[in-house]
Parts: sequence; C-alpha cells; structure tokens
Amino acid sequence: MATPPSAVIAAAPPHIVICGGGVIGACTAYYLSTKSSSSPAAHITIIERSSIACGASGKAGGFLALDWCAPPLSHLAHASFLLHRSLSASLSGPLSYGYRPLHALSLSIHPEPHSSPPSRSLPPWIDSSNAGSPRTIGTPETTAQVHPQLFTQTLISASSAEVLIGEVTRIEVIEGRVTGVILKDGREIPADAVVLALGPWSSRSSIVSSLFGISVLKAHSIVVRPREADAITPHALFLSYQDSPAAPTLDPEVYPRPTGEVYICGMTQEVEVPEDPVTIVPDPVSIRMLHKIAGNVSSHLKDGEAEVVAEQACFLPCSDDGLPVIGEVPGVERCYVGTGHSCWGILNGPATGAALAELILEGRATTVDLKPFSPARFLRGRKVSS
Repeated sequence: MATPPSAVIAAAPPHIVICGGGVIGACTAYYLSTKSSSSPAAHITIIERSSIACGASGKAGGFLALDWCAPPLSHLAHASFLLHRSLSASLSGPLSYGYRPLHALSLSIHPEPHSSPPSRSLPPWIDSSNAGSPRTIGTPETTAQVHPQLFTQTLISASSAEVLIGEVTRIEVIEGRVTGVILKDGREIPADAVVLALGPWSSRSSIVSSLFGISVLKAHSIVVRPREADAITPHALFLSYQDSPAAPTLDPEVYPRPTGEVYICGMTQEVEVPEDPVTIVPDPVSIRMLHKIAGNVSSHLKDGEAEVVAEQACFLPCSDDGLPVIGEVPGVERCYVGTGHSCWGILNGPATGAALAELILEGRATTVDLKPFSPARFLRGRKVSS
C-alpha cells in the first residue's frame, strides 16, 4: 500500500560513540541518556579495551571536595560536587556505590614519638604516638566520598549505553567531520558523534596528540580491611608523613570506606603508561611503604591486624597546562574530548559528562562554562593551516 504523503518517516536515532569506559565516559553516557529529548533517543555505545573502570576510575580513592580547587577548576568542581549529591539521591548512592559525606583532617606523623599521648581531638582509631594535632579541612557539608569503581559501573548501568569491548585504533574523519571509529580487529563503528574519554591513553589518538599532550603519573594504593571495621570512623586523612628524620616528607592519604575497607594512597612515579591497562603492576617498594604508613597511623591497619584486599597502581592523566580538556576538537566537527583531570577525575566526572552531553545534544553547555577547558586553547599562538 502506498504511503500517504502526510506520513512522516522517523529518522534513525543519532549514534554517539564514547571511547573509554572510565568515569568520564560513564558520566557522559549517563547524561546523554537522561538529557536526550530527541525522538527516538540517541543510541550510545561505549568502547572499552579491557573492562569498565579498569584504570584510575576503579583504583582511585573516590574523595570529593566542594571547594578545594582554585579557579577556573573551582567552577567545575563546585558544579560536580552538587551533581554527586543529586546523583546519590537518584541512584541510591549510599547503597549502590558507597556515597557518604565525611570529615577530612590534615595530620602530621612525625619521625620521633611525642612525650604526651595522642591528641584527644583525634578519632580513637588513629592511635599513633607519632601523630600531631589534627586540623579540620573538610566537613560533611563540603567533603564526601564514593567507591569509584562501583560509581562508574552504576552510572553505565543506569544509562542506555551499550558496552563494546575492543581497541580503538583510528577515528574516521571525512571532510572535517567525524564519521566513526575503527577497531583493531577491523570492525568499523559508524558514529554521528565521537567522545574521546581515554584518560592516560588520550595521546594514543593522533587527533589529541596533534593538538595537546597528556602526561601521566603512576599512583599506588592499597586497600585493607581491619578486623574491627566498626572502630574506623568516617574521617579522611591527609598526612604529612616522615618515616625518619633524614627521610623526605610524603603526602599520603587515608580514606575509610563504608564497606569496612580502608584505602591508602600517596606514592607516585613518572613512568610511561603501558599499552594495555591489564598489564599495570604496582612497584613493590611503594606498596611496602604504604603498608608501613598505614601501620604507623593506626594499630587497626597494621600487618596482621588487617586483611589485604588490594595492592594496585593506576595512571593519572595530566594536560600540558594542568587543566582538564573538555569540548569539541577544533577542526574535527562532532569529535569531543574529555581528559586531563589528574587526581580529580572522580570528583569532576559528573559536571564533565553533563557539559559534554549538553554540548553534543544542544550545541552548548549550561552546567558549567567550558571555555577555560576547551581544547581550542591549545591553538593560541599557533599558525593554523587552512
């Protein structure tokens, strides 16, 4: 039967491909799903080489702070901290991924014991005789935490995204507009828009590396489960730690989690990121030092008193100027990037994802002004060929 002239044939839904299954990719997929007003809704595909949150998004501390960043990063952080609150309310954050407000303390651990007992203002589980008096640097109104791997997985599950395991080798561009991605196994994935959320592997893309650089820091961490987990109160610790009078001062961090686990991090190295995240292994010396720090902070965290859950390392992506890179790639229409978040990726993931979703779907971001973070800033002072 002939189609009546007045009939409208529905257009195919736009296909948006997100390269990277970490927190930036997850947040972008979530907000693309929830903000999409097109009919039919956008088809979203996340392409991940290994597994969801296999890098820093699964091995980070998950600490959130409202007002710890300087401008212009503070605007992104403030918006993102508030989005974390609303996401927790919508997605049952305390149960789904360990969201909770908590206190944050700055604390010195000196090489020589104090003659007096530990400060009474310290939480009881911090029983080190080397501890100085703490200083409050965050309250439940201004600091919080999530379990980063569970957070990333929850957002992807709550989105409409399809997850595809594969290695992206090339972004297809025709006449200045992105048309899809090519995988190592030869598969071609057509796309109306592509988001590069590759974290420390961002520079593997020639589209990124031709415009700006991403350097990396290898960050180590351990996770332990104390026998008396109920004794550990929700106080994140930011330490100034010296192992001996002649030793350098370190800045480790300790995050108790509502699961009863305690996360300890703080040893970093400038080394090259491997091709495959599965091959990342921690440095034994760094891991031993983190265990030593944990035991010096609290007898609950000493070897033999706490089960070792994880000894791990991940890589943090850092841009040339220290700011995240968020926005459309100049000269490549409908190709977007979100990377360079360094140690604040979990905090700033929601605002980054929301802003990218707005930019893709509506042509401009309203969650936060992306101008300070635009990849176009790296064109300044360059001669751009026509």
